[in-house]
Amino acid sequence: MKLLLVSANRERSPYPVFPLGLAFLAAPLKQAGHQLAVLDLCFEADPLAALQATVVAEQPEAVIISLRNLDNVTWPDARSYLSGLTDLVTVCKGRATVIVGGSGFSLMPLEILAACGADIGLVGEGEQQLPLLLDRLAQGIDPADLPGVVLPGKIDFIPPQTVSRIGSPDRELFDVARYLKEGGMANLQTKRGCPFGCSYCTYPLLEGQQMRTRPVAEIIAEIRSLVNDHGVDYLYFVDDIFNYPVSFCEQLCTAMIDAGLQVNWSAFINPDFITPQLLDLMQRAGCDAIEFGTDSGSPGMLTSLCKSFTLGQVRSASLLCREAGLDFAHYIIFGGPGETEETILDTFQLMDELNPTAVIAMTGVRIYPRTRLYRTALDEGIITVETDLLQPTFYLAPAIRDRLSTIVTEQAMQRKNWIVPGLEVNISDTMLEALRMFKVRGPLWKLLKRMGRSRIAPMK
Repeated sequence: MKLLLVSANRERSPYPVFPLGLAFLAAPLKQAGHQLAVLDLCFEADPLAALQATVVAEQPEAVIISLRNLDNVTWPDARSYLSGLTDLVTVCKGRATVIVGGSGFSLMPLEILAACGADIGLVGEGEQQLPLLLDRLAQGIDPADLPGVVLPGKIDFIPPQTVSRIGSPDRELFDVARYLKEGGMANLQTKRGCPFGCSYCTYPLLEGQQMRTRPVAEIIAEIRSLVNDHGVDYLYFVDDIFNYPVSFCEQLCTAMIDAGLQVNWSAFINPDFITPQLLDLMQRAGCDAIEFGTDSGSPGMLTSLCKSFTLGQVRSASLLCREAGLDFAHYIIFGGPGETEETILDTFQLMDELNPTAVIAMTGVRIYPRTRLYRTALDEGIITVETDLLQPTFYLAPAIRDRLSTIVTEQAMQRKNWIVPGLEVNISDTMLEALRMFKVRGPLWKLLKRMGRSRIAPMK
Protein backbone atom coordinates (compact mmCIF):
# COMPACT_ATOMS: atom_id res chain seq x y z
CA MET A 1 0.00 0.00 0.00
CA LYS A 2 0.98 3.64 -0.44
CA LEU A 3 1.26 5.09 3.05
CA LEU A 4 1.69 8.60 4.38
CA LEU A 5 3.22 8.80 7.86
CA VAL A 6 2.34 12.05 9.61
CA SER A 7 3.99 13.34 12.76
CA ALA A 8 1.39 15.61 14.36
CA ASN A 9 3.71 17.06 17.00
CA ARG A 10 4.28 20.81 16.63
CA GLU A 11 5.50 21.54 20.16
CA ARG A 12 8.95 23.14 20.10
CA SER A 13 9.29 24.03 23.78
CA PRO A 14 11.88 23.45 25.08
CA TYR A 15 13.10 21.52 22.01
CA PRO A 16 11.64 20.21 18.78
CA VAL A 17 11.55 16.43 19.32
CA PHE A 18 12.46 14.08 16.48
CA PRO A 19 9.54 11.67 15.70
CA LEU A 20 11.28 8.55 16.90
CA GLY A 21 8.07 6.50 17.09
CA LEU A 22 7.41 6.87 13.36
CA ALA A 23 11.05 6.09 12.59
CA PHE A 24 10.68 2.80 14.48
CA LEU A 25 7.60 2.03 12.35
CA ALA A 26 9.28 2.84 9.04
CA ALA A 27 11.58 -0.20 8.98
CA PRO A 28 8.92 -2.95 9.43
CA LEU A 29 6.57 -1.15 7.05
CA LYS A 30 9.24 -1.11 4.35
CA GLN A 31 10.00 -4.77 5.02
CA ALA A 32 6.31 -5.53 4.51
CA GLY A 33 6.51 -3.98 1.04
CA HIS A 34 4.68 -0.70 1.67
CA GLN A 35 5.60 2.53 -0.12
CA LEU A 36 6.28 5.28 2.42
CA ALA A 37 6.06 9.05 2.38
CA VAL A 38 6.56 11.17 5.50
CA LEU A 39 5.20 14.54 6.56
CA ASP A 40 6.67 16.04 9.72
CA LEU A 41 4.51 18.97 10.80
CA CYS A 42 6.88 20.28 13.47
CA PHE A 43 8.43 22.88 11.18
CA GLU A 44 5.45 23.61 8.91
CA ALA A 45 4.08 27.16 9.04
CA ASP A 46 0.65 25.98 7.84
CA PRO A 47 0.22 22.32 8.83
CA LEU A 48 -3.22 21.83 7.28
CA ALA A 49 -2.15 23.25 3.92
CA ALA A 50 1.00 21.12 4.02
CA LEU A 51 -1.02 17.99 4.76
CA GLN A 52 -3.57 18.71 2.06
CA ALA A 53 -0.85 19.30 -0.54
CA THR A 54 0.98 16.13 0.45
CA VAL A 55 -2.17 14.00 0.31
CA VAL A 56 -2.96 15.36 -3.16
CA ALA A 57 0.60 14.78 -4.35
CA GLU A 58 1.16 11.32 -2.83
CA GLN A 59 -2.36 9.88 -3.17
CA PRO A 60 -1.86 7.51 -0.20
CA GLU A 61 -4.23 4.65 0.47
CA ALA A 62 -3.76 5.09 4.22
CA VAL A 63 -2.59 7.99 6.37
CA ILE A 64 -1.01 7.06 9.72
CA ILE A 65 -1.04 10.00 12.15
CA SER A 66 1.19 9.78 15.21
CA LEU A 67 0.08 11.75 18.28
CA ARG A 68 3.02 12.12 20.66
CA ASN A 69 1.24 14.02 23.47
CA LEU A 70 -2.29 15.10 24.32
CA ASP A 71 -1.11 18.47 25.65
CA ASN A 72 2.00 20.25 26.90
CA VAL A 73 1.47 18.97 30.48
CA THR A 74 2.12 22.46 31.86
CA TRP A 75 -0.09 24.18 34.44
CA PRO A 76 -1.40 26.85 34.43
CA ASP A 77 -0.31 27.53 30.83
CA ALA A 78 -1.82 24.32 29.42
CA ARG A 79 -2.19 23.80 25.67
CA SER A 80 -4.26 20.95 24.28
CA TYR A 81 -3.33 19.35 20.95
CA LEU A 82 -6.62 17.52 20.41
CA SER A 83 -8.28 20.08 18.14
CA GLY A 84 -5.17 20.08 15.95
CA LEU A 85 -5.43 16.30 15.59
CA THR A 86 -9.11 16.58 14.64
CA ASP A 87 -8.25 19.11 11.95
CA LEU A 88 -5.64 16.78 10.48
CA VAL A 89 -8.09 13.89 10.38
CA THR A 90 -10.69 16.08 8.67
CA VAL A 91 -8.26 16.94 5.87
CA CYS A 92 -7.61 13.25 5.17
CA LYS A 93 -11.09 11.74 5.68
CA GLY A 94 -12.60 10.41 2.47
CA ARG A 95 -9.28 10.54 0.65
CA ALA A 96 -7.58 7.70 2.50
CA THR A 97 -8.08 5.40 5.47
CA VAL A 98 -7.03 7.44 8.51
CA ILE A 99 -5.24 5.54 11.29
CA VAL A 100 -4.26 7.31 14.50
CA GLY A 101 -1.69 6.00 16.99
CA GLY A 102 1.24 7.11 19.11
CA SER A 103 1.86 7.44 22.82
CA GLY A 104 -0.58 10.32 23.21
CA PHE A 105 -3.36 8.40 21.51
CA SER A 106 -2.67 5.29 23.58
CA LEU A 107 -3.43 7.12 26.84
CA MET A 108 -7.16 7.43 26.07
CA PRO A 109 -7.76 5.67 22.75
CA LEU A 110 -11.53 5.20 22.80
CA GLU A 111 -12.13 8.81 23.75
CA ILE A 112 -9.60 10.25 21.30
CA LEU A 113 -10.87 8.18 18.38
CA ALA A 114 -14.42 9.34 19.06
CA ALA A 115 -13.30 12.96 19.36
CA CYS A 116 -11.08 13.16 16.26
CA GLY A 117 -13.17 11.04 13.89
CA ALA A 118 -10.39 8.84 12.51
CA ASP A 119 -11.28 5.54 10.84
CA ILE A 120 -9.12 3.33 13.06
CA GLY A 121 -6.92 3.65 16.13
CA LEU A 122 -3.90 1.59 17.11
CA VAL A 123 -2.86 1.36 20.76
CA GLY A 124 0.66 0.67 21.98
CA GLU A 125 3.71 -0.36 19.99
CA GLY A 126 2.95 -0.60 16.29
CA GLU A 127 5.96 -2.33 14.78
CA GLN A 128 4.21 -5.72 14.67
CA GLN A 129 0.55 -4.76 14.74
CA LEU A 130 0.46 -2.03 12.11
CA PRO A 131 1.66 -4.29 9.25
CA LEU A 132 -0.93 -6.87 10.34
CA LEU A 133 -3.65 -4.21 10.41
CA LEU A 134 -2.73 -2.94 6.95
CA ASP A 135 -2.74 -6.49 5.60
CA ARG A 136 -6.27 -6.98 6.94
CA LEU A 137 -7.41 -3.72 5.36
CA ALA A 138 -5.89 -4.67 1.99
CA GLN A 139 -7.75 -7.97 2.05
CA GLY A 140 -11.00 -6.44 3.28
CA ILE A 141 -10.91 -8.48 6.50
CA ASP A 142 -12.35 -7.08 9.75
CA PRO A 143 -9.39 -6.16 12.01
CA ALA A 144 -11.43 -5.99 15.23
CA ASP A 145 -9.81 -9.11 16.71
CA LEU A 146 -6.27 -7.73 16.41
CA PRO A 147 -4.75 -6.65 19.74
CA GLY A 148 -4.55 -2.89 20.08
CA VAL A 149 -6.97 -2.09 17.25
CA VAL A 150 -9.70 0.43 18.15
CA LEU A 151 -12.72 0.93 15.90
CA PRO A 152 -15.38 3.68 15.91
CA GLY A 153 -18.48 2.96 17.93
CA LYS A 154 -16.84 0.19 19.97
CA ILE A 155 -16.74 0.40 23.75
CA ASP A 156 -13.70 -1.83 24.16
CA PHE A 157 -10.74 -3.39 22.36
CA ILE A 158 -8.29 -6.24 22.83
CA PRO A 159 -5.32 -4.97 24.89
CA PRO A 160 -2.14 -4.37 22.87
CA GLN A 161 0.85 -6.68 22.90
CA THR A 162 4.38 -5.47 23.54
CA VAL A 163 7.00 -6.30 20.95
CA SER A 164 9.42 -8.96 22.13
CA ARG A 165 12.38 -7.58 20.18
CA ILE A 166 12.83 -3.86 19.61
CA GLY A 167 14.33 -3.10 16.23
CA SER A 168 16.23 -0.04 15.01
CA PRO A 169 14.59 3.17 13.77
CA ASP A 170 14.84 4.08 10.09
CA ARG A 171 15.51 7.83 9.87
CA GLU A 172 16.06 7.95 6.09
CA LEU A 173 12.86 9.86 5.32
CA PHE A 174 13.22 12.36 8.18
CA ASP A 175 15.17 15.61 8.47
CA VAL A 176 17.71 14.65 11.15
CA ALA A 177 19.85 17.71 10.42
CA ARG A 178 16.99 20.12 11.15
CA TYR A 179 16.41 18.61 14.58
CA LEU A 180 20.13 18.70 15.34
CA LYS A 181 20.33 22.35 14.31
CA GLU A 182 17.24 23.57 16.15
CA GLY A 183 17.11 21.06 19.00
CA GLY A 184 20.82 20.67 19.63
CA MET A 185 20.76 16.87 19.82
CA ALA A 186 19.49 13.62 18.31
CA ASN A 187 17.32 11.28 20.36
CA LEU A 188 17.93 7.58 20.83
CA GLN A 189 16.11 4.78 22.68
CA THR A 190 17.90 1.75 24.14
CA LYS A 191 15.05 0.07 26.01
CA ARG A 192 11.33 0.10 26.72
CA GLY A 193 9.23 -0.67 29.75
CA CYS A 194 9.37 0.55 33.34
CA PRO A 195 9.18 -1.69 36.43
CA PHE A 196 8.69 1.26 38.80
CA GLY A 197 5.38 2.71 39.93
CA CYS A 198 5.40 6.51 40.25
CA SER A 199 1.82 7.50 41.06
CA TYR A 200 1.27 9.76 38.05
CA CYS A 201 3.45 8.08 35.42
CA THR A 202 2.15 6.55 32.19
CA TYR A 203 5.35 4.78 31.06
CA PRO A 204 4.31 1.39 32.51
CA LEU A 205 0.90 1.79 30.87
CA LEU A 206 2.36 2.60 27.46
CA GLU A 207 5.38 0.29 27.36
CA GLY A 208 4.60 -2.34 29.99
CA GLN A 209 6.32 -3.01 33.30
CA GLN A 210 8.77 -5.54 31.88
CA MET A 211 11.93 -3.84 30.68
CA ARG A 212 13.11 -4.89 27.22
CA THR A 213 16.56 -3.86 26.03
CA ARG A 214 17.83 -3.53 22.48
CA PRO A 215 20.95 -5.43 21.38
CA VAL A 216 23.98 -3.31 22.26
CA ALA A 217 25.58 -3.93 18.84
CA GLU A 218 22.52 -2.45 17.11
CA ILE A 219 22.59 0.62 19.35
CA ILE A 220 26.27 1.17 18.56
CA ALA A 221 25.52 0.82 14.84
CA GLU A 222 22.73 3.39 15.16
CA ILE A 223 25.00 5.86 16.97
CA ARG A 224 27.73 5.35 14.37
CA SER A 225 25.23 6.06 11.60
CA LEU A 226 24.01 9.23 13.34
CA VAL A 227 27.58 10.46 13.74
CA ASN A 228 28.94 9.46 10.32
CA ASP A 229 25.87 9.89 8.12
CA HIS A 230 24.13 12.83 9.80
CA GLY A 231 26.91 14.73 11.55
CA VAL A 232 25.37 14.23 14.98
CA ASP A 233 27.68 15.21 17.82
CA TYR A 234 25.22 15.15 20.72
CA LEU A 235 22.71 12.48 21.79
CA TYR A 236 19.87 12.41 24.26
CA PHE A 237 18.85 8.97 25.49
CA VAL A 238 15.07 9.04 25.83
CA ASP A 239 14.89 5.98 28.10
CA ASP A 240 12.76 6.47 31.19
CA ILE A 241 15.81 5.41 33.23
CA PHE A 242 19.17 5.12 31.47
CA ASN A 243 21.13 3.47 34.29
CA TYR A 244 18.77 0.56 34.95
CA PRO A 245 19.42 -2.31 34.63
CA VAL A 246 22.93 -1.37 35.76
CA SER A 247 24.55 -4.30 33.91
CA PHE A 248 23.02 -3.17 30.62
CA CYS A 249 24.17 0.41 31.22
CA GLU A 250 27.70 -0.85 31.86
CA GLN A 251 27.68 -2.96 28.69
CA LEU A 252 26.45 -0.08 26.55
CA CYS A 253 28.91 2.48 27.94
CA THR A 254 31.80 0.04 27.56
CA ALA A 255 30.79 -0.62 23.94
CA MET A 256 30.60 3.13 23.25
CA ILE A 257 34.11 3.59 24.64
CA ASP A 258 35.47 0.65 22.64
CA ALA A 259 33.84 1.99 19.46
CA GLY A 260 35.60 5.34 19.87
CA LEU A 261 32.42 7.27 19.06
CA GLN A 262 33.00 11.03 19.07
CA VAL A 263 29.73 12.10 20.62
CA ASN A 264 28.56 13.62 23.88
CA TRP A 265 25.25 12.77 25.48
CA SER A 266 22.86 13.14 28.41
CA ALA A 267 20.11 11.00 29.93
CA PHE A 268 17.65 10.58 32.80
CA ILE A 269 19.23 8.78 35.75
CA ASN A 270 17.74 7.09 38.82
CA PRO A 271 19.80 8.11 41.90
CA ASP A 272 19.30 4.64 43.36
CA PHE A 273 21.54 3.01 40.73
CA ILE A 274 24.56 5.25 40.49
CA THR A 275 28.07 4.57 41.80
CA PRO A 276 31.40 6.36 41.32
CA GLN A 277 32.50 3.54 39.01
CA LEU A 278 29.37 3.72 36.85
CA LEU A 279 29.49 7.51 36.67
CA ASP A 280 33.13 7.36 35.58
CA LEU A 281 32.24 4.82 32.90
CA MET A 282 29.41 7.03 31.65
CA GLN A 283 31.68 10.06 31.43
CA ARG A 284 34.34 8.14 29.54
CA ALA A 285 31.58 7.09 27.12
CA GLY A 286 30.75 10.75 26.44
CA CYS A 287 28.18 11.70 29.11
CA ASP A 288 28.45 15.41 30.00
CA ALA A 289 25.11 16.01 31.75
CA ILE A 290 22.48 13.99 33.60
CA GLU A 291 18.94 14.59 34.77
CA PHE A 292 17.19 13.27 37.86
CA GLY A 293 13.42 12.82 38.14
CA THR A 294 13.58 13.71 41.83
CA ASP A 295 10.08 15.28 42.07
CA SER A 296 10.40 16.54 45.66
CA GLY A 297 12.74 17.30 48.52
CA SER A 298 10.23 16.14 51.10
CA PRO A 299 10.36 12.52 52.37
CA GLY A 300 6.59 12.49 52.73
CA MET A 301 6.09 13.66 49.15
CA LEU A 302 8.49 11.03 47.80
CA THR A 303 6.27 8.44 49.50
CA SER A 304 3.09 10.11 48.24
CA LEU A 305 4.38 10.10 44.65
CA CYS A 306 5.56 6.47 45.04
CA LYS A 307 9.18 7.22 44.18
CA SER A 308 11.61 4.31 44.41
CA PHE A 309 14.49 6.17 46.07
CA THR A 310 15.28 8.15 49.23
CA LEU A 311 16.54 11.67 49.86
CA GLY A 312 19.78 10.11 51.03
CA GLN A 313 20.27 8.57 47.60
CA VAL A 314 19.43 11.90 45.95
CA ARG A 315 22.10 13.59 48.06
CA SER A 316 24.69 10.92 47.34
CA ALA A 317 24.07 10.96 43.58
CA SER A 318 24.24 14.76 43.46
CA LEU A 319 27.50 14.77 45.39
CA LEU A 320 28.98 12.27 42.93
CA CYS A 321 28.05 14.58 40.05
CA ARG A 322 29.64 17.61 41.71
CA GLU A 323 32.81 15.69 42.51
CA ALA A 324 33.00 14.46 38.90
CA GLY A 325 32.48 17.97 37.51
CA LEU A 326 29.33 16.81 35.71
CA ASP A 327 26.43 19.15 34.97
CA PHE A 328 23.21 17.84 36.50
CA ALA A 329 19.58 18.91 36.84
CA HIS A 330 16.75 17.89 39.13
CA TYR A 331 13.17 17.78 37.86
CA ILE A 332 10.54 18.73 40.46
CA ILE A 333 6.75 18.37 40.50
CA PHE A 334 4.84 20.58 42.95
CA GLY A 335 1.24 20.10 44.02
CA GLY A 336 0.83 16.33 44.41
CA PRO A 337 -1.24 14.63 47.15
CA GLY A 338 -0.14 15.87 50.56
CA GLU A 339 1.77 18.91 49.29
CA THR A 340 1.86 21.85 51.71
CA GLU A 341 3.80 25.08 51.93
CA GLU A 342 6.18 23.30 54.29
CA THR A 343 6.92 20.47 51.84
CA ILE A 344 7.43 23.01 49.06
CA LEU A 345 9.99 24.87 51.16
CA ASP A 346 11.65 21.54 52.02
CA THR A 347 12.23 21.03 48.30
CA PHE A 348 13.73 24.49 47.80
CA GLN A 349 16.01 23.95 50.79
CA LEU A 350 17.22 20.58 49.47
CA MET A 351 17.96 22.06 46.06
CA ASP A 352 19.89 24.89 47.75
CA GLU A 353 21.94 22.24 49.53
CA LEU A 354 22.58 20.17 46.41
CA ASN A 355 23.25 23.21 44.19
CA PRO A 356 22.60 21.51 40.82
CA THR A 357 23.28 23.23 37.52
CA ALA A 358 19.53 23.61 37.11
CA VAL A 359 16.20 22.79 38.71
CA ILE A 360 13.26 22.36 36.33
CA ALA A 361 9.97 22.58 38.20
CA MET A 362 6.41 21.89 37.12
CA THR A 363 3.35 22.98 39.07
CA GLY A 364 0.36 20.67 39.19
CA VAL A 365 0.35 16.97 38.27
CA ARG A 366 -1.42 15.90 35.07
CA ILE A 367 -4.08 13.27 35.79
CA TYR A 368 -4.32 10.30 33.43
CA PRO A 369 -6.67 7.31 33.61
CA ARG A 370 -5.42 4.01 35.09
CA THR A 371 -2.74 5.70 37.21
CA ARG A 372 -2.64 5.66 41.00
CA LEU A 373 -3.02 9.43 40.98
CA TYR A 374 -6.28 9.03 39.05
CA ARG A 375 -7.69 6.83 41.80
CA THR A 376 -6.53 9.29 44.45
CA ALA A 377 -8.16 12.18 42.60
CA LEU A 378 -11.41 10.21 42.38
CA ASP A 379 -11.35 9.32 46.07
CA GLU A 380 -10.73 12.94 47.06
CA GLY A 381 -13.41 14.33 44.74
CA ILE A 382 -10.86 16.28 42.67
CA ILE A 383 -12.42 14.62 39.61
CA THR A 384 -15.36 12.34 38.92
CA VAL A 385 -15.72 9.45 36.48
CA GLU A 386 -17.44 11.95 34.15
CA THR A 387 -14.50 14.38 34.10
CA ASP A 388 -13.20 14.91 30.56
CA LEU A 389 -9.53 14.03 30.94
CA LEU A 390 -8.91 14.66 27.26
CA GLN A 391 -8.60 18.27 28.35
CA PRO A 392 -5.57 19.09 30.51
CA THR A 393 -6.63 18.24 34.05
CA PHE A 394 -4.25 18.65 36.97
CA TYR A 395 -4.10 17.49 40.55
CA LEU A 396 -3.45 20.43 42.87
CA ALA A 397 -3.25 19.60 46.57
CA PRO A 398 -6.20 21.30 48.32
CA ALA A 399 -3.97 22.73 51.06
CA ILE A 400 -2.01 24.90 48.63
CA ARG A 401 -4.16 25.00 45.47
CA ASP A 402 -4.83 28.74 45.62
CA ARG A 403 -1.28 29.73 46.63
CA LEU A 404 0.85 27.24 44.72
CA SER A 405 1.86 29.48 41.83
CA THR A 406 2.60 32.41 44.15
CA ILE A 407 4.76 30.37 46.53
CA VAL A 408 6.75 28.70 43.77
CA THR A 409 7.25 31.92 41.80
CA GLU A 410 8.44 33.86 44.85
CA GLN A 411 10.90 31.16 45.85
CA ALA A 412 12.16 30.37 42.34
CA MET A 413 12.80 34.03 41.57
CA GLN A 414 15.29 34.13 44.43
CA ARG A 415 17.40 31.43 42.78
CA LYS A 416 19.08 31.85 39.39
CA ASN A 417 19.27 28.10 38.62
CA TRP A 418 15.51 27.47 38.69
CA ILE A 419 13.32 27.06 35.59
CA VAL A 420 9.53 26.93 35.96
CA PRO A 421 7.94 26.58 32.50
CA GLY A 422 4.30 26.98 33.55
CA LEU A 423 5.05 30.20 35.41
CA GLU A 424 7.66 31.36 32.87
CA VAL A 425 10.45 31.77 35.40
CA ASN A 426 13.74 31.78 33.47
CA ILE A 427 12.02 30.45 30.38
CA SER A 428 9.72 31.69 27.62
CA ASP A 429 9.11 30.90 23.99
CA THR A 430 10.93 34.10 23.03
CA MET A 431 13.96 33.16 25.13
CA LEU A 432 14.07 29.67 23.62
CA GLU A 433 13.90 31.02 20.08
CA ALA A 434 16.78 33.38 20.86
CA LEU A 435 18.90 30.57 22.29
CA ARG A 436 18.37 28.51 19.15
CA MET A 437 20.16 31.21 17.16
CA PHE A 438 23.37 29.91 18.70
CA LYS A 439 24.94 26.52 18.08
CA VAL A 440 23.80 25.01 21.37
CA ARG A 441 24.42 21.32 21.97
CA GLY A 442 22.72 19.36 24.69
CA PRO A 443 20.14 20.51 27.24
CA LEU A 444 19.49 24.24 27.27
CA TRP A 445 19.45 24.22 31.07
CA LYS A 446 23.25 23.87 30.98
CA LEU A 447 23.38 27.53 29.89
CA LEU A 448 21.91 28.74 33.18
CA LYS A 449 25.30 28.91 34.85
CA ARG A 450 26.34 31.45 32.18
CA MET A 451 23.22 33.57 32.65
CA GLY A 452 22.59 36.34 35.14
CA ARG A 453 19.87 36.82 37.71
CA SER A 454 16.54 35.03 37.62
CA ARG A 455 13.87 36.60 35.47
CA ILE A 456 10.20 36.11 34.84
CA ALA A 457 8.42 36.66 31.57
CA PRO A 458 4.88 38.03 31.48
CA MET A 459 2.21 35.33 31.34
CA LYS A 460 0.45 35.03 28.00
